[in-house]
Amino acid sequence: MHKVIFDTDPGVDDAMALLFLHRHPAIELVGITTVFGNASIETTTRNALFLKGAWNIAAPVAKGIGETLDAGRPHVGWPTGIHGDDGLGNIDVPAQIDLPLDPRPAHRFIIDTVRANPGQVTLIAVGRMTNLARALRDDPEIATLVKAVVIMGGAFDVPGNITPAAEANIHGDPEAADVVMTAPWPVTVIGLDVTTKTVMSRAMLSDIAERGGAPARLLSDISQFYIDFYEHHVDDGMIVHDSCACAYVVAPELFQTRSGAIRVLCGGIADGQTIQKPDARLFPPNAWDGFPSQQACIGIDAEAVLKLIGDTLADGN
Repeated sequence: MHKVIFDTDPGVDDAMALLFLHRHPAIELVGITTVFGNASIETTTRNALFLKGAWNIAAPVAKGIGETLDAGRPHVGWPTGIHGDDGLGNIDVPAQIDLPLDPRPAHRFIIDTVRANPGQVTLIAVGRMTNLARALRDDPEIATLVKAVVIMGGAFDVPGNITPAAEANIHGDPEAADVVMTAPWPVTVIGLDVTTKTVMSRAMLSDIAERGGAPARLLSDISQFYIDFYEHHVDDGMIVHDSCACAYVVAPELFQTRSGAIRVLCGGIADGQTIQKPDARLFPPNAWDGFPSQQACIGIDAEAVLKLIGDTLADGN
């Protein structure tokens, strides 16, 4: 079993990833921590509580702080054209959800849970890296106690999706992302290099909804707005970014990785760009020296990953 804290900003593809984690038999979901990104921190936290209740998820929800690690960064608008005004595809999520939050802020929840389970907790982060960076700032030793960190974010050998240089999750808080990438814990980055190859068709989503009972039908409803957005980007269907990071945890053999130190550019026209110094290459002294070698995904068996995601989402009827 993989003990997982899911750091998320629900978000339509976040909802799919959450249901995957809830339904996969090898995952023990021990916590959900919220971050802003696809919507405000109030909205993403409300959405996490809504999904927790709708899908009968036992894991507690802890709310993150609604600002970047560098509080001076200007706010950019929420991507309502992708995720809807409510963050979950405009399905009219109730304004208030009658479920309690964990009393601790998200970064403190991460620290406490990791310390209570040394060497056992995998952090899956599919939004901005703000909570993970705050946890490291408050308690750097947790980097030696975490089992693994798996990130959905970044773009290495392909263009970004928010600027030509940057992927949206990293661009939203690049200072936090650089802290996370350079910490001495094992990081695997599942970025646009592989997620953009993983397109779930409308027919596949419909099949999941038919086989997967009420939770899968809710997921299908949530996903319709998102899949309509992707009509302008893919031939048929939607890219399932966040679920790829979850799939990696249970089936890493379906991915190809490259090792090397990773840095994130902070500022300028390439703000948020992720750059890896491959271990196999020699360079003169530079700003990547002295940092741990991390894994960047550069290849994927997209068909097998989609099958894994689809079968897991449809299970538990």
